[in-house]
Amino acid sequence: MTTDPCLAELILGGARSGKSALAERRAREAGVEVIYVATGEARDDEMARRIAHHRARRPAAWGLVEEPLHLAAALAAHARPDALLLVDCLTLWLSNLVLGGDAAAQAEAGAAVDCPLLRGELRTLETVLPTLPGRVIMVSNEVGWGIVPMGALSRLFADEQGRLNQRLAALCRRVTLVAAGLPLELKNL
Repeated sequence: MTTDPCLAELILGGARSGKSALAERRAREAGVEVIYVATGEARDDEMARRIAHHRARRPAAWGLVEEPLHLAAALAAHARPDALLLVDCLTLWLSNLVLGGDAAAQAEAGAAVDCPLLRGELRTLETVLPTLPGRVIMVSNEVGWGIVPMGALSRLFADEQGRLNQRLAALCRRVTLVAAGLPLELKNL
């Protein structure tokens, strides 16, 4: 996309790279109200522990919005010029979309993926993000550095995650890659 970048930033990295900690630090330093937009769901004990860990390290004054599917609508509802929305994370959100619609079944059946939930929510986020007042920090995994996954569903997810990261990076003013807790600025306009 060739539009002016919005007041959003994207923080990418692998698992346990320090991307969430960096996003939280930048949110604390912003000097405005922070609303944490959580996309994960505690569907098992291990995920419940991960969510509890994230909650414990966040300031109690931060707001919380839990939205596993309709991220753009949640951002539009809570964005304000005097607030920062911290989305953690786009990877879980994308997983929810792939598994919540027809995409997973279509991929596993070897069919072309045509999932209205997935396509619609991705398109809506790209449309809404540049219009939001205030700041948005989004956290996402960089999953494209490994081997091509063997299963059709895993390949679909890796492809969609890579495309999502590319499209959002094009929209954002700031993009940071985190490895071993060290941030590398890829874009800062």
